[in-house]
Amino acid sequence: MKINLLEKLPQSEFAKRRAKFAKKLPNNSLAILSTAPHHIRNNDAEYKYRPDSSFFYLTGFSEPESTLVLEKIDNKINYILFLREKDKLREIWDGKRVGLDGAISELGADKAFAISELDAQIPQLILGKQHLFARFERSVGEWLATAKNLVRGEGVVNEIYNIDSIINEMRLLKDEQEIALIKKACQISSLAHVRAMQSVRPQMYEYQLEAELNYVFGQYGCVPSYNSIVASGDNANILHYVENDQAMQDGDLVMIDAGAEYQLYAGDISRTFPVNGKFSNVQKQIYNIVLKANVEAINSLKAGVHCKIHHETALRVLTQGLIELGILSGDIETLISEKAYQPFYMHGTGHWLGLDVHDAGRYFTDEIVDGEKQPRLLQPGMVMTVEPALYFAKDNELVPEQYRGIGIRIEDDVLITETGAVVLTSDVPKTVAEIEQLMAKEQKIC
Repeated sequence: MKINLLEKLPQSEFAKRRAKFAKKLPNNSLAILSTAPHHIRNNDAEYKYRPDSSFFYLTGFSEPESTLVLEKIDNKINYILFLREKDKLREIWDGKRVGLDGAISELGADKAFAISELDAQIPQLILGKQHLFARFERSVGEWLATAKNLVRGEGVVNEIYNIDSIINEMRLLKDEQEIALIKKACQISSLAHVRAMQSVRPQMYEYQLEAELNYVFGQYGCVPSYNSIVASGDNANILHYVENDQAMQDGDLVMIDAGAEYQLYAGDISRTFPVNGKFSNVQKQIYNIVLKANVEAINSLKAGVHCKIHHETALRVLTQGLIELGILSGDIETLISEKAYQPFYMHGTGHWLGLDVHDAGRYFTDEIVDGEKQPRLLQPGMVMTVEPALYFAKDNELVPEQYRGIGIRIEDDVLITETGAVVLTSDVPKTVAEIEQLMAKEQKIC
């Protein structure tokens, strides 16, 4: 599989996003958004820095210690950026900085201030504004208090809004450039999963298989979009298993849930396959139920249907499968309404995907019917995962003994269109025959 990497988005695309965001602001308003802080891993060692997704979405800027301010006065927008100043000594240690002049010439800011001036400048910018859009953090209250003191106790800002309520809805609908980046993340993620299937062997450690994923990610300038799950045997029944430290046994399945982050956009794939390359008959039984749920859930999706339709579809298939396995008995409608499936399937069937692996955007409207909020309708440009599963833990006495210790999840990423869901992760085999055929090839990577 040949993967052609994409150019980074030009600043003109981020300017379009800011303009679209600004149109949603009332006149005489101020919007403030800071990027993520550095996080300490241990002692004085930091995790590799990643910017806040929404901050990056509007700026395309990935340096730490930065704050975006959009000021809308007389329906004109001022783009103000607070960031680190140029510092030759720190740049020797930590890398080049854009600096104040670069914020204007390279990032398109109208004004730029040193981040050290943030607490002094923001109260001044708040004065005279009727509307403030920000995250509800302690610093916002402090800025408002300072602004109030500047006008001797007079009222400042009539309304305060959560800025994420606007940005999240914008991020939910992907444009062509974002879709291209997500497709690339899915393509690289797919290549990594294929390599894992070709690499696995009995007595290999889970972390060795994780290393095969990371090798592919690194070859394309990616990092994992979340902590990779490589769960063999009963470990697959731990939903967020990340220890990845057990030897994989002949006859067991291994479930991998992993994705590449490409230019900050996430892939997210789950596949379950036999460590020795061959499914047992019992494993096939369970696997094919989950596979059917995956396929039918994907087929249920298209623009205009509600965003929980794939979950409802998967629940029906999985519950019917549990009946066929002799784990549940009774009327399927009653079993679903009573959530009899929950000891074996305890999570949803998918989530939004984008700059975050669990991406921004509401799932429900404000409409309430019979005491419950109603799921929103799908629109073209939404990207989501479809991930049905069955979990039969070793200590689950509700499950016949021959099924215990088996956990299976099959997850794909899909793009919603007017006519259906386009599977972005179809390069990874998922039928029993396809997986066994791939794993039987004499090209295993050791």
